[in-house]
Amino acid sequence: MTQITFKVQAFWDKDAQVWVATSEDVPGLVTEASTIEVLTQKLRDMIPELIIINRIVPSDYAGSITFELISHRQELISVTN
Repeated sequence: MTQITFKVQAFWDKDAQVWVATSEDVPGLVTEASTIEVLTQKLRDMIPELIIINRIVPSDYAGSITFELISHRQELISVTN
């Protein structure tokens, strides 16, 4: 079976102070976490469940999958002399 990589986008919501993740590859995936590490762990749990629920893989699938977490965070900093 060919290995499929599921792409997940994450961005920092500065107002809520959380990372927010979504994916066009994994229907229904929307989650948030205070750190990128916590977010990654949540994705490890959620992605397998969602790809089975959405019948992207069969319910008896016993292989492994790959996901790519693409993150974006922009910060404004001051430069002083």
